[in-house]
Amino acid sequence: MSRTTVPVTITVDGTRYTDEVEPRTLLVHYLREQVGKVGTVVGCDTSNCGACTVHLDGRSVKSCNVLAVQADGSEITTVEGLEKDGVLHPVQQAFHDCHGLQCGYCTPGMIMQSIDLLNENPDPSEEEIRSGLEGNLCRCTGYHNIVKAVQQAAGGAR
Repeated sequence: MSRTTVPVTITVDGTRYTDEVEPRTLLVHYLREQVGKVGTVVGCDTSNCGACTVHLDGRSVKSCNVLAVQADGSEITTVEGLEKDGVLHPVQQAFHDCHGLQCGYCTPGMIMQSIDLLNENPDPSEEEIRSGLEGNLCRCTGYHNIVKAVQQAAGGAR
């Protein structure tokens, strides 16, 4: 039995990719296995943890909940696409400065969701940060330093 594939053209971190994918291929697997963006991690495959969060046309999505064919024609930004000319994105820098990570597994998704949160609300309260990150789980940090990192990044944007 042969597998059916379909062409997709997706811009990932500024580079355009045209590939053949099986219609059932999840965006997270496409990004990791075909494009090589392994910073987007597979956490749960059920959209519960948020570790696979990327930006799809400027909005955060859990890439385990999107098929690659659904992203055809879209622009994806991964955590690897945030750094420019050796300079970390302000949210990445804040996570580093505030020790907003421990094992680091959730960090790519937390950073991507934090950027989306700050794009919508550039000056969030602690409660708004916690609410905005609600769909992204961390088992190590207790979230305190993650919240501090988002607050620092928000302060740098002011």
